[in-house]
Amino acid sequence: MSAAGESGNRAQQMREKAQKLTEAAERATDPQERQKLQEQARGLQEQIEQQGQPGESRSKGTGGRRNQ
Repeated sequence: MSAAGESGNRAQQMREKAQKLTEAAERATDPQERQKLQEQARGLQEQIEQQGQPGESRSKGTGGRRNQ
């Protein structure tokens, strides 16, 4: 696998993990746990952006907060 392919695969995995953290935050009933999960998701999203990978999560980032 090429370096670009590995980088893209890693970015995809990071996006998926960030999405899972966001979804877990939506389900969390404890406000502190929700905040912790949201911060972890944001941290991953920032890492993705710093790597120069266009992140799907950037457009989806606020979608999970509609139920709050």
